[in-house]
Amino acid sequence: MNTPVYFISDIHLKTETTPEEIQRRKSLYKLLDKIQSTGGTCFFVGDLFDFYFEYPDLIPKGFSDFYQKIYEMKKNNVDVHFLLGNHDYWVGSFITENLMDKVYFKDAIIETNGKRFLITHGDGLLSWDHGYRLLKKVIRSKFFIWLFKWIHPTIAYKIANFISKSGSHDNHSEKFNINIRKEIKDIAQSHFDNGFDYMVCGHYHLGEIFSINKGKLAILGDWFFKPTYAVFDGTDLSIHNWNDNA
Repeated sequence: MNTPVYFISDIHLKTETTPEEIQRRKSLYKLLDKIQSTGGTCFFVGDLFDFYFEYPDLIPKGFSDFYQKIYEMKKNNVDVHFLLGNHDYWVGSFITENLMDKVYFKDAIIETNGKRFLITHGDGLLSWDHGYRLLKKVIRSKFFIWLFKWIHPTIAYKIANFISKSGSHDNHSEKFNINIRKEIKDIAQSHFDNGFDYMVCGHYHLGEIFSINKGKLAILGDWFFKPTYAVFDGTDLSIHNWNDNA
């Protein structure tokens, strides 16, 4: 894997191109231009899309500018990797064979420059996520995906947009975040004890990095309130806030 390696998570691209969405994409594309200038690797750590379901002969047109941006990056020798999240698991051959260089359907283990990484989106990671882990098995099952394909795409995306609007991208309470930090730190420690150097996690929208003994844990931020990226420069992992003027 070519360095530098950039990790980005929880962008939640939407099909509706509102003024706010257009501005978010402009900001993202400036970061992708920065990555493109390095010739390294771009690694999306889940929830790249707010909802994505690929039908056999149909791809969502609302992301056409994003598709073009990825093709541009690849043309300029940037490798693009995509680990699927809880919002965009239902990809098909366009994503896996045409758009991305590599797609991960579960946690990824990568090694580069003598360093070992565990990359996880993070959904279902916490000890109290019992109900979600069961739901995750159901909605990722072949039967559920086959069943969902029978829903007309227009109706399917309207349902998804409604669910997205009724949900929340707000930051969690600080009390909740304290519990998240403690548990994920403990999980990371167990991986570091077993030979990993770094753990990169999305889903929780924290935008923070922690040194834990000889390892580092990066919990990436979301692109509504805390746009961040992590970068491994070939020597060490760091996390950075992103803004249009960076």
